[in-house]
Amino acid sequence: MDIRIRGVSKRYFSEGKTITALDDVTLTIASNRIFTLLGPSGCGKTTLLRCIVGLEAPDDGEIAIGGEVVWSKEKGISVPPEKRGLGMVFQTYAIWPHMNVFDNVAYPLQIRGLAREEIRERVDKTLRFVRLEGFGGRPATKLSGGQQQRVALARALVAEPKVILFDEPLSNLDAKLREETRKELRQFLGKLEITAVYVTHDRVEALALSDTIAVMRQGRIVEVGTPQKIYFDADTQFVADFIGRANLVKARVKAQEAARTLVDCGLGTIACQRRDFPVGAEVTLCIRPEFIHVVAGESGGENAVNGRIASQVFVGEAYESEIRAGAELLLARIDPDAGLKVGDAVSFRLDPAHCLLVSL
Repeated sequence: MDIRIRGVSKRYFSEGKTITALDDVTLTIASNRIFTLLGPSGCGKTTLLRCIVGLEAPDDGEIAIGGEVVWSKEKGISVPPEKRGLGMVFQTYAIWPHMNVFDNVAYPLQIRGLAREEIRERVDKTLRFVRLEGFGGRPATKLSGGQQQRVALARALVAEPKVILFDEPLSNLDAKLREETRKELRQFLGKLEITAVYVTHDRVEALALSDTIAVMRQGRIVEVGTPQKIYFDADTQFVADFIGRANLVKARVKAQEAARTLVDCGLGTIACQRRDFPVGAEVTLCIRPEFIHVVAGESGGENAVNGRIASQVFVGEAYESEIRAGAELLLARIDPDAGLKVGDAVSFRLDPAHCLLVSL
């Protein structure tokens, strides 16, 4: 099922002040895709999720799921959460401690009054799907964090919803378990014909899980695109900086060529992938650290940058190094075998395809 959100706003009132959590949000979430709402804390992503599921009532706008309007201020429609046909996985798992794994997963079917044999068949099938076969009789709270997360997922899936919503479900897991569970979740969702809406502030989760990402800021949708589009070809400085580590250099457009845009900045004149900014416009040059390939000594030519290593931190697979180039300090990743140290003169050449210009 697709989800269509039109002109949705939500305001809260606290201590005499009005807080706008959602500001005229319009969005279409395609069927059978993993759609992620990404943004910093307080940007409105969880509020939007709660409006979709029906746990919050918007002040304005309309929400339709699979062509059925479930909320409309203008039409006076408000379908309760249990009638919207959605599954939900919460940040805290919401597992009932007095129930075993089977009963936790079976609960949504029990309250619908399904026959006992059908409940057993569907629960067993769902537990096999999330790789918890044989765990039905165990106390749910005695499982590991990753296993508890799979119980929560199984409970959301057992009723066979067409849409499932996730509210930062991996945030309570440690780094290694979070990575493993993220891979499992992507595999699970990839096998299902289901629409998934995923809320997170973690850019790695968003990039790894999503078919489409919507970046939010201050209650608004800033940009929507594939993970590759958002990461490599963002439209704004906020998105480019939020989605990943980036060197941001103030620049001014010098000239436009057929396939490139030339800018002047603290690194000199740099040729970049073409963007339709007027000559003289102030922009930001975004360079990802992974595209700075440092070599010893100085070099010349187009897009060549000379500098010195100002600092280095060993992080295992690389040194995270700061390169002082004129007035700019750029983050780069240097191979441990390069034999470079702080103070060494270095250079690198920037590929125009990896020099992204974004608006301020």
